[in-house]
Amino acid sequence: MTHRPLGSTTGITVTDLGLGLWAVAGSEWGPGDDAASLEAIEVALEAGVTFFDTADIYGDGHSEELLGRAMTGRRDQFIVASKIGWNGFDREANCSRYDTVDSIISGVESSLLRLATDHLDVIQCHINYGEPNTDVFIEGFRELKAQGKVRAWGVSTGDIDHLRYFNAGGDCDVLQIDYSILNRIPEKEILPYCAEHGIGVIVRGPLAMGLLADKFTAESRFPAGDFRVAWIEDAVQNAQYLDDLAVVEGLRPLLPEGESMAEFALRFVRSNPAVSTVIPGARDARQSTANAEAGKAPLLTIAEQAGVDALVPRGGGRMIWPA
Repeated sequence: MTHRPLGSTTGITVTDLGLGLWAVAGSEWGPGDDAASLEAIEVALEAGVTFFDTADIYGDGHSEELLGRAMTGRRDQFIVASKIGWNGFDREANCSRYDTVDSIISGVESSLLRLATDHLDVIQCHINYGEPNTDVFIEGFRELKAQGKVRAWGVSTGDIDHLRYFNAGGDCDVLQIDYSILNRIPEKEILPYCAEHGIGVIVRGPLAMGLLADKFTAESRFPAGDFRVAWIEDAVQNAQYLDDLAVVEGLRPLLPEGESMAEFALRFVRSNPAVSTVIPGARDARQSTANAEAGKAPLLTIAEQAGVDALVPRGGGRMIWPA
């Protein structure tokens, strides 16, 4: 595994491929399997992965609980990132119920209990940012860092103005962002901003919710409860889905012999020097093994990068996930 610094301010070094733990909790991705999820974490750890990302809302805390179980007796082998904000989001008032510094601290302390640890390596704000109580996240995170309960803090967003707001004091350590071959929009402004300001970049969605895992066709269907049902049933989203499938087909001639679409997509993200780590999900040992192997593969060649550029220009594509 290749290791990179998580920005210039954290003092944290991570594998440039980690593991995202949204899907292991079930919920929006359909039913989960705890035994398979724990095996996925174990396989990643054995392969050398050090970075694991979760959130309080994933399975209403179940993802954090699973990671806590996996870490028992070996916390020092894990770099743990979590997120807070969407749990308790009041859509009617369009703001998070985390509306005081104390509520932020209490929410993170609840995450620590579920994770069975005394500190997080990274905490991130996990809401949209037009709300009147955004400032309490910044203040709360600073206080948690001063208390030693978090080592670094940041925000999960694809909006450059939101990132600038969180970094107004120059102490935002990390950004989590959706970035993939199908969504190269971050290359326009937000990734250069992070490189300039020494902000560590955690990439989510590198496989575009499975599109770049080569799993789906125009005839694919999703189980009830899976948010991707809208890709089929909503006319606008279905048109975008079919366009994305066409790009995936265009990528196929670029794949080296024996390489999967997912491995190629992960190599693409890892090839951007602004990226600290990329966090594909895995719900079982097979997926986790495949991801880990992609973390050991070489970066894209000049010819491969040019082939991607011809299909999706630098800064082009679309947001697969709307935040």
